[in-house]
Amino acid sequence: MTDDIYLDANATTPVLPAAAAAALHTMQSLYGNPSSTHAMGLQAQALMAGVREQATRWLDTGTGRLVFVSGATEAIQTAVLSALCAIRTQRDCGAAVGRLLVYGATEHKAVPESMAHWNQVLGLHLALHALPVDSDGRHDLAALAAVAGDAALVCTMAANNETGTISDLDGIERVLVQYAPHALWLVDCVQALGKLPLRLRERRIDYAAFSGHKLYAPKGIGLLYVHADAPFTPLMVGGGQEGASRSGTENLAGIAALGAVFDALQGGSSFRDDAALLRMRQALVDSLREAFPDVLFNTPFACALPTTINFSVPGRASKDLMDVFDAAGVRVSAGSACSAAKAAPSHVLLAMGQPEARAASAIRMSFGPATEEAWITQACARIRRCGQALASAGPTHLPTDHGSTLPTASGPAMEPGTGDPAETAALEVHDMPQFLAHHPDARLIDVREAGERLAGGPLQLYGQATHHAALSELAQHCGPWLARPQAPLVFVCRSGARSARAAAMLRRMGHTNAWHLPGGLALQARQAE
Repeated sequence: MTDDIYLDANATTPVLPAAAAAALHTMQSLYGNPSSTHAMGLQAQALMAGVREQATRWLDTGTGRLVFVSGATEAIQTAVLSALCAIRTQRDCGAAVGRLLVYGATEHKAVPESMAHWNQVLGLHLALHALPVDSDGRHDLAALAAVAGDAALVCTMAANNETGTISDLDGIERVLVQYAPHALWLVDCVQALGKLPLRLRERRIDYAAFSGHKLYAPKGIGLLYVHADAPFTPLMVGGGQEGASRSGTENLAGIAALGAVFDALQGGSSFRDDAALLRMRQALVDSLREAFPDVLFNTPFACALPTTINFSVPGRASKDLMDVFDAAGVRVSAGSACSAAKAAPSHVLLAMGQPEARAASAIRMSFGPATEEAWITQACARIRRCGQALASAGPTHLPTDHGSTLPTASGPAMEPGTGDPAETAALEVHDMPQFLAHHPDARLIDVREAGERLAGGPLQLYGQATHHAALSELAQHCGPWLARPQAPLVFVCRSGARSARAAAMLRRMGHTNAWHLPGGLALQARQAE
């Protein structure tokens, strides 16, 4: 299936057409530097001021200020640096300050990593303390009350990126007002933008981080909210842009695109209301229950964003589930995109007390508030197809002794059987047509497991049908291949990892004409059509 059903909006979203148009118009017609004093510079300044005013109204910041940044990571870094610099100054002046840097145990890694980094750089030697959460993923307010009196900085999320759990910000605020009136408070609002009322004017939040690409703006633009009374130290210094809050020439195209998103939020026509989002989530939930009768949902829906579903299927590793969904053109994730390459179970689910096996089989489906219901209907049909494919395929037992993944070769393809096998095992996409023309006896072998193949349908690459030999059953197919070692074998899979293992296995068995396609179908299929 070539049409993507994208259910990974918590990782990033497509750019809203109006936002893309605004960015393009700015790059083509409003390309002046906002720091310039001529007419085009003044027009750029006016654009920035207009978008800042839009964001100020939508977020209801009151007397707080908004700083344009590159995204949430920069916003978090700036907020943490600002807080820790203020704490150091207070301590140097003899004031009593807390000794704990408190963060939610389910926070995005950008928060504790930023805390640890600046704590070390500034030589503060404060202790990092992970605040536990309950089985729903909500912060333990009693545990917060127990440590709040010794907290210098507290960092919590508005909504979790993996589970969609909505934090009790009002409850957190009550604890901080009562037990930690002098502690600074940073809230990661990345998943809340456009989905939750944040009431920044009313709350005593000192810093709030936002990222445009989580809500249909391009990557590379975000916002940092700073309360009027919160200390501030710029992370970026130089030309003094953003009122000396963040130096560097502003990303005017990204700012214009973000303005178009705020226009859409205020207009109301581009984004679904809560009732529609709840209907869409229920449709997805129903299809998952039909596809996987023993499915377990990892967050109570009553306290989660309607756009996020986190679930596990007993006995199925998250990678195996992702492979099947990907084969069917359904793009999902196993957790935070920043941690997707790591094989460890979700730290979020572990912090919620889920067993390691359940955390290791978790899948996140997430969609944006601009999603069409008809599109969700298509997703549900494919989800049911994935369930049928896995049921028909049965369990998978991958071999474990195929050696390490071979590095990807660069440059033109070498003739089979020459050079070091570790250097010649990969064929780049641009070399494949010429390679197949020179070697008409080459065989393309799909080493995906049966569930993936059934979910995605027959595979054709470069105008050739592929032969199917699942990696878990590869040994059963080796005899005829080894009898004809001069005939090239080109292995392909979803990501390129298993095809590399297959090629390595055949080469160690003496078939030096075994090759693989690095990057897998995600990179190869579109270019081979």
